[in-house]
Amino acid sequence: MTVDRRDHFDIAVIGLGYIGLPTAAFFASTGLQVFGYDINADRVATIAKGEVPFVEPGFDELLKNVVESQSLSVGTVLKPADVYIISVPTPLSSDKSVDPSYVFDAAKSIAPLLQGDELVILESTSPPGLTEKVADLLVSERADMTLSPDHGNSIYAAHAPERVLPGKIMEEMTTNARIVGGINPTSSERAKKLYERFCQNDVLTTDARTAEMAKLTENAFRDVNIAFANELSLICDELDIDVWELISLANRHPRVNVLQPGPGVGGHCIAVDPWFIVHSAPDQAKLIKTSRLVNDSKPDYVLSKIDTALAEIEPKSEYPRIGILGITFKPDIDDVRESPALQIAQQIASKHPETHVDVVEPNLGQLPQQLRSLANIRHTGLAKTVEQADVLVVLVDHYQFRLSAKEISQHPHVIDTRGLTRS
Repeated sequence: MTVDRRDHFDIAVIGLGYIGLPTAAFFASTGLQVFGYDINADRVATIAKGEVPFVEPGFDELLKNVVESQSLSVGTVLKPADVYIISVPTPLSSDKSVDPSYVFDAAKSIAPLLQGDELVILESTSPPGLTEKVADLLVSERADMTLSPDHGNSIYAAHAPERVLPGKIMEEMTTNARIVGGINPTSSERAKKLYERFCQNDVLTTDARTAEMAKLTENAFRDVNIAFANELSLICDELDIDVWELISLANRHPRVNVLQPGPGVGGHCIAVDPWFIVHSAPDQAKLIKTSRLVNDSKPDYVLSKIDTALAEIEPKSEYPRIGILGITFKPDIDDVRESPALQIAQQIASKHPETHVDVVEPNLGQLPQQLRSLANIRHTGLAKTVEQADVLVVLVDHYQFRLSAKEISQHPHVIDTRGLTRS
C-alpha cells in the first residue's frame, strides 16, 4: 500500500527552537520527509513561509530550500512518523533540578500515534535517566507496546544531545562529532544510522545515561573554567591588576589556556546544565556547584561597580544616563536566554528609577518585554549612547562594538566586562 506522505513522515521533530528547527532542516536536506511540530502558531506560520524566527548566520537559505521543496512541513498538530525527535526546553525548577514537564508532554503527544517499530530520540538536555523515563512513559501510555527489541510492537528510545554553538550551527551541525545513547544496543545503532545521514564526523554510540551525562560534562567543564576566569577578575580588581593583561601573559605558558571573564554566564546550556549534575549527585559535585555560584554571583558584582560609578560622576546629574552595550548572552546572536547582561540591565533600571538606561542591542528589533515594561529604559543606537551616557557598561562584545572599540575606550566612565577597550 502506498503511504500518503502528507499524513506519515520519516521524522517528526517536536519543538522548533534554536536546535529543533535546524535539526529538522538538516534531516530534510538529506531527502527525508520531515514534519516540524510546535505549539507556537506564530512561529509555525513564520517557518511555513521559509523564514527563520531567530538569528542564525547562513541558516535562512537552507530553511527556505527545504520548505520550498516540501521536504520540511510544519504544523501545530503532530503527525505520525517513523522517528520522533523531542527537542523541547528542560528548564530549571526552583530547587535547581530539571523540570521535565515539557519532555513528558511531548512523549504523551507521541504515544497515541505509535504503531510499533518507531524510534523516539530525546535531544533535549537531560539529567541521567530521563531518556529511560521517557521510554517507560511511552509504554505506560501504550500497554500494547514493548521496549524489548525485535518485536512488531517494539519502541526504541535514545538520547542524542546537541553539541552546537549558537551562531555557528551551519558549520557545527555537520562537523562536530555526535554522541547517541540508546536504552539498548539496537536503539543506539538505529540512532547512529540516522545521524550519519548529515553528520560528517564520527557518530559515537553509548548507553542513554552516559550520553546524557556527556552533554552535561561538556558544559560543566566550560562553566568551571569560566568561573576560574571570573574569580580571577574579582581578585585582580581587589589587587589593582589588569586581568586581561594577566591572562594574556599566563596563556603564553604552553600548558595554560585561561578563558576570558565576563559579566556572568548565560545561555540555556552552560548556565543551566551543571545544576543537573549537582542535583543528581549533590554530595559529590562540590567543584561544579561552587563554579555555578561564582558565575551566578558575577552580575551582582557588576551591578555594584555601576553603583560606584554613578556615585562618582562629576558633575552630579539629577537624572544620570547609563549606556548598556549588549544584552544577549553571547556576541553576535539574538538569544537572551539566561543572559547575565539582560539581568544587569533590568536590575539597574529597577534599582535606580531616577536614571535613564539606554540599551544598545543591534541583534534585536525590539527589547524583551521585561525591559520594555520599565519606563526608564529605551532601545538606542551606539553613537548616540556613547556620546550621551554618563556611565557606559560593556556587557557583550558584539561585532559592531568591536569596530567602535577606540571610541568606546575614550569614554570617561566605562565599565568594560569583556576587555573590549583593551583591543
